[in-house]
Amino acid sequence: MILDGKQVAADRLEILKAEIRSSGLFPQLATVLMGDNPASRLYVKLKHEACGRVGIGSAGKVLPAGATTAEVVQAVEELNRDTAIDGILVQLPLPPQVATPLVLEAVDPGKDVDGFHPCNLGRLLAGSPLFVPATPRGILSLLGHYHIPVAGRHAVVVGRSVEVGRPLAALLTTADATVTLCHSKTRDLSAITRQAEILVSAVGRPRTITAPMVRKGAVVVDVGTNYVDGKLCGDVDYAGVSAVASAITPVPGGVGPMTIVSLLENTLRAARMRRCTPV
Repeated sequence: MILDGKQVAADRLEILKAEIRSSGLFPQLATVLMGDNPASRLYVKLKHEACGRVGIGSAGKVLPAGATTAEVVQAVEELNRDTAIDGILVQLPLPPQVATPLVLEAVDPGKDVDGFHPCNLGRLLAGSPLFVPATPRGILSLLGHYHIPVAGRHAVVVGRSVEVGRPLAALLTTADATVTLCHSKTRDLSAITRQAEILVSAVGRPRTITAPMVRKGAVVVDVGTNYVDGKLCGDVDYAGVSAVASAITPVPGGVGPMTIVSLLENTLRAARMRRCTPV
């Protein structure tokens, strides 16, 4: 079974559009983008386009690649003070001269629709999340749409980034999965991935997960976005693994669209919270 994130996200965008129309609100999302990274520019463009589809206003701050940490923090603080802005997204990764943790900590937790502020990550770890990072949220939504059970299953997450791996492990734990989080120092990775009933790869290396590493009948979620010979591919060897797995996400068209719709759902939630309307 192919887990069609593109179609599921399109359906959720229509639902979100109707919710925004009936709410009487006009949520606003602001993005902060640094430099000329083509991938980052594309991701921001797609997010702004999706905002337009559902009735969310969008604005963007674009900073030069050589901007300092202080300059990026200043841009974020300006958006914090802007009463018209409900959600703030800092497009990652930031250039190496910028202290990313300081920038993320500068975001108002109530506008942190990416869910990366320490307060929001802490609430997620405690099992009472406010804003869940968009990619992990999208993954759980996709599994839920296809009625794939999580509770009681052994989930293996490969990759421990703050953006995906760590928050996803916390979210799966809250959903009553038994979770193993693997990373670059994990010994005998294949022995662990073969135990997974749900296997998620978020390492950013093409074709890291091959068929011999996958348990027969496992559900495989590929978060990777890599380019090989100018073509987009994931972390998973799709052709080989799809012959073993019971369900798999394609790249593109799997997790990516779910990430965008989850971000917009978080933005509506932020708008409702800021205006004290039911969430």
